Amino acid sequence: MEQRVTTSTPPDVIDVLTGIAPGSRLDELRRRRPVTREQAQAAYAALFEPRDDAAVPTAERWLIAAYTTRLAADDATAAFYRERAELADPEHAAIVTDEAAAAAAVAVGPFGRYPEAGLQQENTEGVRYRAAAAVRAQLGGRLTAGLEHAHLLVLRPREADRAALTALTDAGWSTDAVVTLSQLVSFLAFQQRVVRGLRTIDEEEAA
Repeated sequence: MEQRVTTSTPPDVIDVLTGIAPGSRLDELRRRRPVTREQAQAAYAALFEPRDDAAVPTAERWLIAAYTTRLAADDATAAFYRERAELADPEHAAIVTDEAAAAAAVAVGPFGRYPEAGLQQENTEGVRYRAAAAVRAQLGGRLTAGLEHAHLLVLRPREADRAALTALTDAGWSTDAVVTLSQLVSFLAFQQRVVRGLRTIDEEEAA
């Protein structure tokens, strides 16, 4: 007997994070921009369901996502990535999220120094994340360097310079891996803002 293979469309992650029900007001709102909706989901799939994860293993992506989203906010998006990091690498997930929570407690950012002379008056000081030796020993030099760079991109983007990239490559990050890391952090910032905005709209309409 011939077996039928059935496929189902994976759930839209932004809908899941926001709690959007089919046919709801927010669902209708998102359907007005179908290309944007599809592209956001495709970007998520490319980053977290890659065909080839040799440059940046998928478990490492979940850990960096858990760190990055918790660093930005303690919200539904951070909880989503923490849960997946715990499934992918329970040994390191708790360390990563604890490090992010500690860093977030003392940083509101963005911070950094402009190299251009005309922008020096806009320089702002703030924390620089450097993992403690014990944390580095537990996570390894490569993952630790990835977290430190993610912190830089989130809170000190002005200082993501050649020296910062050299620190990554010295820790074992290839050029392709560095590109993926940057794309990952950028996408997560976008996703977190979208979810926060949709939740705000929902709360205002419910009030």
